[in-house]
Amino acid sequence: MFFYIFGKNILTMAEISITNKEWERVKIKIQRKYNHLTDHELNYTEGQEEALISNLMHLVNRNRSYVVFTLKKALVNIDNNRL
Repeated sequence: MFFYIFGKNILTMAEISITNKEWERVKIKIQRKYNHLTDHELNYTEGQEEALISNLMHLVNRNRSYVVFTLKKALVNIDNNRL
């Protein structure tokens, strides 16, 4: 995925990797924290981490580093219900 920043073309890659199975658990945690988000809004396809990050940034009105931190935190102990 390419982005233009100040006229420069840079390649960005997601800092995380989430499987569809992991996403089902992480999505529950995110919906507990942000109870206004629907299943439809949190649609995710494995390998589309960059799109997921961008979507979450928009939905929760937070910056990229916060969203990535939150996702990583959710993945650390996937069986724990806390986020």
